[in-house]
Amino acid sequence: MAKLILTDIKKQPLSFTLPVVAAAGAFAGLFIGTAQGSGLLGIVIGALLMAGLAYAALELLDRSQEKMVRYGIAALFLVAGFLLGGLPGLVVGGLFGWFFGWFVYWVGEGRYRAKLPPYLTAGQVLWHYAFRVICGAIFVFLITPIIVVMPLSFNAENFFTFTPEMLRFDPAGYSLKHYRDFFTSNEWQSALRNSLLIAPAATILSVTFGTLAAIGLSQPHVPFRRAIMAILISPMIVPLIISAAGMYFFYSRVGLQGTYLGVVLAHAALGIPFVIITVTATLVGFDRSLTRAAANMGANPVTTFFRVQMPLILPGVISGGLFAFITSFDEVVVVLFVGSANQQTLPWQMFTGLREQISPTILAVATILVAVSICLLTVVEILRRRSERLRGLSPG
Repeated sequence: MAKLILTDIKKQPLSFTLPVVAAAGAFAGLFIGTAQGSGLLGIVIGALLMAGLAYAALELLDRSQEKMVRYGIAALFLVAGFLLGGLPGLVVGGLFGWFFGWFVYWVGEGRYRAKLPPYLTAGQVLWHYAFRVICGAIFVFLITPIIVVMPLSFNAENFFTFTPEMLRFDPAGYSLKHYRDFFTSNEWQSALRNSLLIAPAATILSVTFGTLAAIGLSQPHVPFRRAIMAILISPMIVPLIISAAGMYFFYSRVGLQGTYLGVVLAHAALGIPFVIITVTATLVGFDRSLTRAAANMGANPVTTFFRVQMPLILPGVISGGLFAFITSFDEVVVVLFVGSANQQTLPWQMFTGLREQISPTILAVATILVAVSICLLTVVEILRRRSERLRGLSPG
């Protein structure tokens, strides 16, 4: 099949290649032109430049020299980037040059069809790649604010913007002073200590109650299962400000408002839905004949749960626990309503810092939280794959 597909690849006409490459150049020129003060001019120059380069590479130059042509395009963009933006522009220009040098031949030689079935129509091929471009654009839109925060946390000045020294990649523009401020400040360390006291306790409660609820609701004989499930996962659906206001009025009447226990219970209520969903998903592939076999062998329900059921659903339990921990550790709205100054958590301290005293230490804390979240989500993905292997949904 692969050989059949490869034989169908052929050179594309310029009437197709040039508009596609020009459109890509216009898209890149929009960003570069906007940074230089004229987005429209960037679109025009980008389209004309890439159409000209594509014509020269595919028609005027020897196709056997593809590698040299691609190096030439990269060198051209490197020089242009350095002239427009200095060292940062050099880096960006090199990336654009490498991409467009590859893109010209990828389109012009018809290589975009190499891994696609030969029977696809032009419209289907267009949608195949348009869908990936849309997904990539959404990903960039979501991830860019997080990426911007990270280098700013190393700013040597007390600014929330890139300094000229940072843009020139001058080592004098970078420093770890904001990280030192975080680890030496009594306020930040007190907030971190509160978060580390509240989040684990809330996670334990979430895992305990969420796992038991998921197991109970997975039984077919339980009445009103759907209604109970909807109520238990409602904290994920109801706007957080409404949940926080409701918790405030309830806790203030029962004496839990402003207490450590009240904050823990509130965070546990927010984390339970994540545990229920992940454990319920794990229980979908659980073989219930195993529990019946354990009962026939004389094991009581507690022993059956810990010896038979828990080892198989453990990936879902841990995944739910990690989500519950992240929810508690990053939560700020409920703490503002339910907690007091004694329960000031790390997100609360960040919110207060943004509102009252602008400090780049917030960026350092945000970078640390992002790193912790990435590590925890990596663990979640590893556990998800392990769970699929245990249930036979993916190869080992």
